[in-house]
Amino acid sequence: MKIAVVGGGIGGLSAALAMLKAGFDVHVYEQAPGFGEIGAGIQISPNASRLLHRLGLKAAMELWGVRPVAVHQKRWDDGRTLQRALLGSEVEVRFGAPYYHFHRGDLAGLLADALPKERTHAGHRLVGIEEKSDRIVAHFDGGSSAEADLLIGADGIHSRVRHLTFGPEKPRFTGCVAWRGLVPAERIAHLDIEVASHNWMGPGGHCVHYWVSAKRLMNVVCIVERGNWTSESWTDRGDVAEILARYEGWHPTVRSLIAAFPETFIWALHDRSPLPAWTKGRVALLGDACHPMLPMMAQGAAQAIEDGAALAALLSSTKDDLPAVLARYEALRKPRATRLQEASAANRVRFHLPDGPEQEKRDQGMNASGDRSFDNIAWLYGHDAAETAP
Repeated sequence: MKIAVVGGGIGGLSAALAMLKAGFDVHVYEQAPGFGEIGAGIQISPNASRLLHRLGLKAAMELWGVRPVAVHQKRWDDGRTLQRALLGSEVEVRFGAPYYHFHRGDLAGLLADALPKERTHAGHRLVGIEEKSDRIVAHFDGGSSAEADLLIGADGIHSRVRHLTFGPEKPRFTGCVAWRGLVPAERIAHLDIEVASHNWMGPGGHCVHYWVSAKRLMNVVCIVERGNWTSESWTDRGDVAEILARYEGWHPTVRSLIAAFPETFIWALHDRSPLPAWTKGRVALLGDACHPMLPMMAQGAAQAIEDGAALAALLSSTKDDLPAVLARYEALRKPRATRLQEASAANRVRFHLPDGPEQEKRDQGMNASGDRSFDNIAWLYGHDAAETAP
């Protein structure tokens, strides 16, 4: 079976690698001039890392990734830790795979390096899809085309595959904007920040930071409520003074991290209306192309990786019945992705509560539970998308 993957980000590259390992003839087409994601940090939990390890990437992941010891939920002003969840060796013992923090570019780079160069094609912007009785044809600008038995749309929230297959749709602004920055370690050495994920929750916003790129950089993301926004770009420049003004009164660590930004970018968080289907004919969507989610569960990339692993496993077990495979893929993956979309939206409210009775109730509940039990997260971290699929 010949498979064309449109989109060379983390979801598309990991799906292509899973399918190549399964014996399929797969090629990846990316509109950018090269492979390597923009953006900043990304969290890869055990439900995704086990799948990437299985693809032979463990050594490279250990080289570039950072293993956090815990995640801390903190008060915005006094820095008090309300709840801690262990993420170190305890997670690997319980779930059989570690938790990593990565720079997106590092992870995309090691995925691209794992694929033979002749199977990755940069500079290919999709302009049309032509479905025939026994194959599908992807047409790119410049006049080139690619024939396949299956076309996978892994081209993100702005998915051209989705647009061409299911029609145009305007994105919805979620009411949140985010600033992101990468701070060199030497700029913040005096802060002595633990190798952990730190989530500071406050009125109308939160701030997350953790080490990436073998602890050479600190990834910092500041997300706040905002009334309106027009741009979905990840590359709009932000202003440090504006962020500091928005985070006036927050803990000195948060403000010190923001002040240390060498540069910052601002983007609006958008989502899309749920699709009635993820597949149509010889087309299947994965990741943000079909289930974009807010980052408050740190599962966007992990779910795209799961999608690709599940689809590869299903194709391996039922090669001769593509409609049945795609129907099974959607039925298997959609409920889990929907659950995480809903959980992410709920965390957006939970993280941004104004100080008052609801916030006090949230904090008391976190304090009462102490260290978060692995039992509460086993449904997420213990899942094996490849083994569950067939």
